[in-house]
Amino acid sequence: MIAFAGSPLDRADQLRVDPAALAERMDARARLLRLDGLMPVIGGDGMLEWGSLAEVGDDAEIVFLGLDGDRACFVAVPGEGAGGPAYSMPAVWQAMSVLSSADLAIYGGARSLADWHARHRFCARCGGRTSPAKGGWQRNCASCGAEHFPRTDPVTIMLVEHGDRLLLARQPRFPPQRFSAPAGFVEPGETIEEAVRREILEETGITTGEVTYVASQPWPFPSQLMIGCHAVALDDAITLDENELEEAHWFSRDEIAAAMARDENARFIAPPPQAIAHNLLQWWLDR
Repeated sequence: MIAFAGSPLDRADQLRVDPAALAERMDARARLLRLDGLMPVIGGDGMLEWGSLAEVGDDAEIVFLGLDGDRACFVAVPGEGAGGPAYSMPAVWQAMSVLSSADLAIYGGARSLADWHARHRFCARCGGRTSPAKGGWQRNCASCGAEHFPRTDPVTIMLVEHGDRLLLARQPRFPPQRFSAPAGFVEPGETIEEAVRREILEETGITTGEVTYVASQPWPFPSQLMIGCHAVALDDAITLDENELEEAHWFSRDEIAAAMARDENARFIAPPPQAIAHNLLQWWLDR
């Protein structure tokens, strides 16, 4: 199971567009996901903690997450959005290692939505105040009538192969010795395949040919869709863009297998299991 995927909640779109029906669900059975800012509150059983809507004030912005059976689930929007990426918050990684796959998926979706609302209280068109609509899956501007929707940024992350070796890289912010698959945002006006080829060429100087899709992962830091791909390199001479990467090297199958097995003598440290890069490396080893 890919981390943050597979939420057990029914998104219940029919309730989002029916304010009266949604209001009826905001009763004593409704559950409120407890967050500390944007961090999950984890109980002694290692599971997400849930409370009731009575825990928030009347003026709080509430987002409908979906249905758990016949119970509606919500999250309250915090006062501020995210202050930094996932790698800068060790507590986030600790939480990811504790939560079950179902809880992690619920938290990931809730975090992305709550963070988006906290950072989009004003209209990008006119600067006027916005307010939640459609159960929190939209914000409307009272001044100009603009409608705003939660955004998801597409990011390609790719295994680049040449002669049964993989190109892995590290950014300066990575923990020591950690290498991962190169990644980059899809830019306006390009396909996924074009984004893969451009990013690899820009960051490592390597030209790639065939690109195939492998898997995807929602990544809620703040809200991205990681698009995992495999690309075939046409050459292996690395020209590093030092503004983006600290190192990039070719690794053999044995070296990657050792890192994935957490061998203390491995050449590098593999990405953590919660990252799609880990799944991509395992996919490559298992082929």
